[in-house]
Amino acid sequence: MLDGRSIADEVPQVRPQHSADDVRAELDRLFASPEFNVPSRAKKFLRYIVEESLAGRAARIKAYTVGTKVFERDPGFDAQNDPVVRIEAGRLRRALERYYLIAGLTDSIVISIPKGGYVPFFEVRAAQQILPLVPSLPPPDKVGPQPLPRRMAWLGAGVAISAALFIGIALPSGSRNVPRLTIEAPAGPTLAVMPFVNLGDIPEAKIYAEGLTEEMMSQVARFKELSVLGRETSRNILPGADITQIHRALGARYVLEGSVRAATYQLRVTGRLLDAGTGAVLWSQSYDGDLRVHDLFTIQNDVAQKVATAIAQPYGIIFQADGLRTGANSSDNLEAYACSLKFYGYRTALSAESHSAVRGCLEQATAANPGYATAWAMLSILYLDEDRFGFNPRPGSSTAIQRSTDAARRAIRLDPANIRALQALMMALFFTQQPAEALEIGERAVALNPNDTELLAELGTRVGQVGAWARGTALLEQALARNPAQSDYYNGILAHHAYMQRDYRRAEALIRQVSLNRFPLYHFVAAIIYAQLEMKPQAAAAKGEFLRLIPTFFENWEHEVAKRNYRPEDAIHLAEGARKAGFPLPARTVAEAASAAEFPQH
Repeated sequence: MLDGRSIADEVPQVRPQHSADDVRAELDRLFASPEFNVPSRAKKFLRYIVEESLAGRAARIKAYTVGTKVFERDPGFDAQNDPVVRIEAGRLRRALERYYLIAGLTDSIVISIPKGGYVPFFEVRAAQQILPLVPSLPPPDKVGPQPLPRRMAWLGAGVAISAALFIGIALPSGSRNVPRLTIEAPAGPTLAVMPFVNLGDIPEAKIYAEGLTEEMMSQVARFKELSVLGRETSRNILPGADITQIHRALGARYVLEGSVRAATYQLRVTGRLLDAGTGAVLWSQSYDGDLRVHDLFTIQNDVAQKVATAIAQPYGIIFQADGLRTGANSSDNLEAYACSLKFYGYRTALSAESHSAVRGCLEQATAANPGYATAWAMLSILYLDEDRFGFNPRPGSSTAIQRSTDAARRAIRLDPANIRALQALMMALFFTQQPAEALEIGERAVALNPNDTELLAELGTRVGQVGAWARGTALLEQALARNPAQSDYYNGILAHHAYMQRDYRRAEALIRQVSLNRFPLYHFVAAIIYAQLEMKPQAAAAKGEFLRLIPTFFENWEHEVAKRNYRPEDAIHLAEGARKAGFPLPARTVAEAASAAEFPQH
């Protein structure tokens, strides 16, 4: 499996080089880091399995013992029917992976929970465990005006490379300067994909490296918020090139570089993302594949998708780094792109206040840059939110839904393959009761970019609402696996999906992982879940909070249900839970009346 760990590392154990105190110190470091953002009960879960393992009781770490010791389930706890341990373990795995990709890159011990069990794995992060792409760089705060090393050590001793850079065209013989090129800076961040270097001993390794470079460029280029240097330009950048020169000559803000090491049956791919201006390492990861288990094309595609998703998705490494960079720069030429970053910030914490600010920003950006398709697509989604969430509605002859549809279609005209534009049109059509057309567009968008978690989650939500709850759940879980930073949002939708499939225990476990205050409708979801489980105090509390936040929601119940395209049987199921929770529903909803007329009781 390509999960970032060595294939041989399968037996959970504490490496003898580190004491139990070292492991506990690493655990304390994890809990103190804001990047390890999990609820207190998840930390309790991790502390328990770590201490049990260090005490030599790893064999006792089973779903039952975790359920009873950590989650305080009664002695009759049935792990098959109550998935709380399984769900929380998945959350922990994703949180740990994220931490060690960002804040924990330099930690000497890595704690993980291998799939298939709950026994933790303690890995010593020695220098030889991660194949170096370049010699060690000084910390970002130590990088001064001094020139960075040319980084040729990674090609092995005795390899001599000309000091000339090839960027688009070769330098004249003897020249040591990067050619001066006049390039218009794109609105968003620019990425240069360096040719992946062959570090293998077998003849096929060179072909592997070339193929992976091509696939990597194809995958990252699918994200429209990112500009990727052309294939011919990237091919002619020689290994060992100074990335600061690439930055100056081509305006590339980020550089992705990598290596491939192939043995008889094993393939290791290592990738690193660097800030081209400072040389700072923003992200690094290794992936292992077994050519006896997976064919080369599967490995190549899987690795490229994982790397592209990690660095280029809307909430990925480049987005995070660029958000920090752009936040401190208010120059006019970055205004439109800064608005797109604010849009993703709004989507992670939906609120009327941020909606108003981002909508105004995007309206100014589209007025100044009428050809910026992504900004029109984002504006379409903001207009839609006026209707579906009631955020800052505007009076006038043109409805919010109509403005949303018009903006989405304009984005499509400007760029027919723009993923955000396709997503916006899918959403606008869905909320105008055209679900078949909407989902057809959504499926086409996913075919163009299966790595975009924003799109996957949106499509999963809509697929579920038309009745395909199992497939919608699968798409949402895929988005969650690729983007654990959005787990709060995804778990709320997954809880709703579990409720609609009448898996109330799973729904409860999921909704308890969600910060309900980030989105008012989550209080409604929590209330109907608790009501179905006869958890009356919890249902009453969630009901009260929802009515406080949206007191008029049930005055428009039929409209709210209709515009989300629920099947009649699903609308009845929602009404049943809402009535149990004590919400002020009509005595008989439209769906219930239609069902009674079709199937009268005798």
